[in-house]
Amino acid sequence: SKRLFDFLLSLLCLFTFLPISLIIAALIKIDSPGPVIFCQRRCGKDGKEFKMYKFRTMVKDAEKLHEKVLEKNILDGPMFKMRRDPRITKVGRFLRKTSLDELPQFINVLKGEMSLVGPRPLAMEEMKFSPSWRDLRLKVKPGITGQWQVSGRSGTLFDDWIRHDIYYVKNQSIWLDIKLLMKTIIMVFKREGAF
Repeated sequence: SKRLFDFLLSLLCLFTFLPISLIIAALIKIDSPGPVIFCQRRCGKDGKEFKMYKFRTMVKDAEKLHEKVLEKNILDGPMFKMRRDPRITKVGRFLRKTSLDELPQFINVLKGEMSLVGPRPLAMEEMKFSPSWRDLRLKVKPGITGQWQVSGRSGTLFDDWIRHDIYYVKNQSIWLDIKLLMKTIIMVFKREGAF
């Protein structure tokens, strides 16, 4: 089943990347003050909220500085992205480029809050743009990677994002998950953008 697949592969990844994770944790502490892990509330399946984990890639008070840089957003949907975001640390820039900041999300998968593959986890506020899209994507668990991320990652338009999420929810299967995971690995090694 999908849950067993997620659990076993996440457990394997956590053990495999444990040495790298310890090095990353040390580099984050050396690079800037603040916690190693960044936690943020996101919506899971059926709208149930959970704390999503990532390695911290920004300065400690980055969320308080969000309003000051909001006008420089280069995306057209609920996500925020700007070129040369001054809130991102030196280590954080590397982690984002290599997607290593996502490693702690394997813990979310083990806890059953996320899946390896699924729609990107968002806050309820970020899904107000399209209620029908929101309701459809909340029928499945959010994923570390997904259809949208491997189809251009952070460079796609919001309409494309909606289309990819709808496709995944309506066509989900273990084989589709394996295909998307393989595409993700290839894209990470090519460093094509960031999740």
